[in-house]
Amino acid sequence: MEPIHDHSEPSEKEILEELKQVFDRLAQEIPIYLFARPGKNDVYTDAARNAIQYFTRLSQKIVLREFPLSHALAKKWNITESPTLLIDPDHFNIRWLGAPIGEEGRMLLEALIYVGFKKTGISESSLNVLAQIKAKRAIRLFVSPSCPYCPQQAIHALKAAVERPELISLEIIDIQANPDMARDYDAQSVPQTFANGMLVALGAQQEELFMLSLQKLEQQNLFIPDNDAKEIETDLVIVGGGPAGLSAGIYAARSGLKTVVLERGILGGQVALTPMVENYPGLTQIGGKKLVEILVSHALEYVQIFQGEEVLDVAGSSDSTDSTDAHPMTVTTNRRRFIAKALLLATGATHRHLNVPGESRLSGRGVSYCSTCDGPLFSGQKVVMVGGGDSAVTEALHLKNIGVDVTVVHWTDKLDAQQVLADQLINSGIPIIYNSTVKEIIGDKSVEAVSVYNSLTRATSRIDAAGIFIAIGYLPSVDLAEKIGVDKTAEGFIKQENYRTTLPGIYAAGDVVGGFNQIVTASGHGAEAALTIFRDLLSYKKSP
Repeated sequence: MEPIHDHSEPSEKEILEELKQVFDRLAQEIPIYLFARPGKNDVYTDAARNAIQYFTRLSQKIVLREFPLSHALAKKWNITESPTLLIDPDHFNIRWLGAPIGEEGRMLLEALIYVGFKKTGISESSLNVLAQIKAKRAIRLFVSPSCPYCPQQAIHALKAAVERPELISLEIIDIQANPDMARDYDAQSVPQTFANGMLVALGAQQEELFMLSLQKLEQQNLFIPDNDAKEIETDLVIVGGGPAGLSAGIYAARSGLKTVVLERGILGGQVALTPMVENYPGLTQIGGKKLVEILVSHALEYVQIFQGEEVLDVAGSSDSTDSTDAHPMTVTTNRRRFIAKALLLATGATHRHLNVPGESRLSGRGVSYCSTCDGPLFSGQKVVMVGGGDSAVTEALHLKNIGVDVTVVHWTDKLDAQQVLADQLINSGIPIIYNSTVKEIIGDKSVEAVSVYNSLTRATSRIDAAGIFIAIGYLPSVDLAEKIGVDKTAEGFIKQENYRTTLPGIYAAGDVVGGFNQIVTASGHGAEAALTIFRDLLSYKKSP
């Protein structure tokens, strides 16, 4: 009888045992100081204590020490907020204002490993950037337990603080535990990163861009390593790590094609920001982030995924079909070069903007496109949700569920969402203002009100609100397609036939080619595109 191989996920007991083995290798103890004032944020203090005690039970080398804010040590280290955590303050300047719960739990684990071993796995390129910092940098990173972007940015900040402790200090600030501090910084969208009081990053970045932004003290959008780019030969390069790109990677690899997936932002695309997915076959209800984790885990069994890599250039004879040894194109990213026989554009779509006064100026200061990331900050406050499709309705329901007073503004007299979702919204009691459009977002430092025009009455009214969430659809991400000369349709999508674009060797699939903008259709596009590419490359093989 053949042995049965268990491919199930590791149990909690196995994970705990592995963590114990990791912490047993620590050379010295990691002291964690918890400062709190009774009666101030007690819920967060208890959560912080419980989170740390979880690790102290795994290793005697992780030590928790608690003190009131009145203690002399609090004065020594200038601790004023409750609760505040200090991690090994004799060697590093890392503090946590709030409690490491939710998405932030992984950040605490990474912090303990980095501090305990004094190694972070930082890239050589990032180290080179950090070496150029000659003056002190005081980082303040605003995060939320419900934000899927925040761990990525926090891990970069932790690496910087551990690698250069003599110059770099880090405060991780939970906006739910410290709403007043978030408002003082107008940090009403997370993650936001400040250094020396200046905003250096709005959103999550790839590692090298974070370090460069820290060095330059302003947000950087392009990083090209100096003379250290590696070269990877592959059959297929897929640009985009959403449902289309990940599905294409799986099907291409299973067809025998060596495949890589490049994603410049967060894996999963818009799905990662969807609070709840209810229409994916086989899954009655699942969180968007969880669905992304499933897709990514599956894809990683077949392909290499390079997150934080943006394609800068595509060059070469894409119409070469002489042999399978020919390399039709060179795909250059901000980190390396890929020599490939085919390129699949699965770049998806980005949030559509209102393009009204105040929108760009107040972005991240009450203007948001992600209720999962920013909704908790507005608990108990009034906000406006603009849109009437599936995304807008889902996010409005999510906001109400977390205690936000939300009003929906929609430009027609009927919701565009699926009937099931529309009925849920109507039955929830959320107010809906039909036949109306936002004309201006009003506010000085943050959103204070929204100006709304009614197309039937032709009257303009003012809705006082602390925030506005915009979910009015998506625009195809065609910047790369335009750069390399791929034709577009009249509607602005990539022009294709059977996933073949107007350039030989270059293909497109998913939301970037138009269609229904559904997860299942994007996945189907990716699978079909991969099989098309496989057949095309196979036909090249057979060419004389």
